[in-house]
Amino acid sequence: MTPRMSLRVLLFGLYRERAGAPQIEIELPAGARVHDLLAGLREYPEFQGLPGRMAVAVNRRYAEADSPLLPGDEIALIPPVAGG
Repeated sequence: MTPRMSLRVLLFGLYRERAGAPQIEIELPAGARVHDLLAGLREYPEFQGLPGRMAVAVNRRYAEADSPLLPGDEIALIPPVAGG
């Protein structure tokens, strides 16, 4: 069996509204990366149909898709912001 890790994801804006909670827990294989997290989130009904590009911060820094995730990381899902 592949080792797994549980991650806590903080939600903001539209993501928080859709989930109905300020955070969620997601379980991923050990060694997962940000792109694995995003793929896992898209399996939740509340995250389907959202903008294709989600910003993710890991430990308060914007993370690239190939950034590794570790248990205990502070992960935040940040919605796109429109400016003008």
